[in-house]
Amino acid sequence: MEHITLLLAIVIVTALVFDFTNGFHDTANAMATTISTGALKPKTAVAMSAVLNLVGAFLSVEVAKTISSGIVTEEGITPEVIFAALVGAILWNLMTWLIGLPSSSSHALMGGLIGATIASVGVSGVNGGTVVTKVLIPAIAAPLVAGLAAYLASRLTYRIGRNADPKATAKGYRAGQITSAGLVSLAHGTNDAQKTMGIITLALVAGGVLAPGSNPPMWVIMSAGIAIALGTYLGGWRIIRTMGKGLTDLQPQQGFAAQTSAASVILASSNLGFSLSTTHSCSGAVMGAGLGRKGGVVRWSTATRMFVAWGLTLPAAGLVAAGSEFVTKQGDWGVAAVAAFLIGSCIAIWFISRRQVVDHTNVNDVDAEDGPAGVVTTAMAAVSVPPTAAAIAAEGLKTTIPAPAGSSAEPVSPAAV
Repeated sequence: MEHITLLLAIVIVTALVFDFTNGFHDTANAMATTISTGALKPKTAVAMSAVLNLVGAFLSVEVAKTISSGIVTEEGITPEVIFAALVGAILWNLMTWLIGLPSSSSHALMGGLIGATIASVGVSGVNGGTVVTKVLIPAIAAPLVAGLAAYLASRLTYRIGRNADPKATAKGYRAGQITSAGLVSLAHGTNDAQKTMGIITLALVAGGVLAPGSNPPMWVIMSAGIAIALGTYLGGWRIIRTMGKGLTDLQPQQGFAAQTSAASVILASSNLGFSLSTTHSCSGAVMGAGLGRKGGVVRWSTATRMFVAWGLTLPAAGLVAAGSEFVTKQGDWGVAAVAAFLIGSCIAIWFISRRQVVDHTNVNDVDAEDGPAGVVTTAMAAVSVPPTAAAIAAEGLKTTIPAPAGSSAEPVSPAAV
């Protein structure tokens, strides 16, 4: 620790700030469906998720190794490069949080690291093969695999429970949701907390404190786990609203299927060292579960905006990081200027967010109108297994009957129909 310079200390603190934003940005991945279905109260849900994120941070270091020595070459990487990468990642996280879009913190970090590295040492500093096999391919495969698993699990769940006692199944699915949500939180800690560990380890190697190829020291593991747990506890309420109510309306059966499928994909990727996006996995699982119930609707307008954000994450964070790297390598004044820019931007985004506050008291409110179901939803819903009438009545669920265009009719319950 005595060899850590002021610049390296700034990089470490900035990395922990990113970890903190990662926590509140990705809370929705674990708890959005649990909160939206009423299985847990919002504050209880984020507190449980925070504890399990901290525990998960200690379970593996495979993803940290991928970040610290896989994505970019350690030779020629300086603390300034890593600082610039973190600036790009933090600003993208905050911008997408402000508009309530569940984009990938992981890809923001990797995009920032790639952009800053290219600006510093050129394309040769990036391990293209690793980026393709452990970043890009999982980014495409994760939502598809998790979505398909959640779709099949939802159909199977409704089929198995079609003749079961509604009250007993309602309690059981809520308990299952809580368990699966905890598993997602644990999986998130094993995957996302390690990314910050990997970045800090890379900075320590670049600063000459650690030898190349070293594992994260215990104090790095501890600090990264605490930072992501604190961010998780604050709750990214804007993104929780989008994931829980903005993409589709989930019943407890679907919430259980979505979270279990996502957790399985994330834990498998952590063991393989894939730097998987938990956001991609959980979003795909939510949409798959939404299609797994007859009459379920995925709001494709929201989903499309989310897909666009996913596609922009790597290049946007990379461009900001590359610009930051250009300024930081001008000397100490450049580092100070970028730090001031980061702090000022964070404050500005926070003040803008206060214009329309979203917190645990209104997280389940939905202001936006439902988008059209579209061809995909209509086709999938037609072959999906419907919930039983008794189950709907027991849950007190409501089925929305679309009104004609321009009408202000309110949704009606099945009993009214």
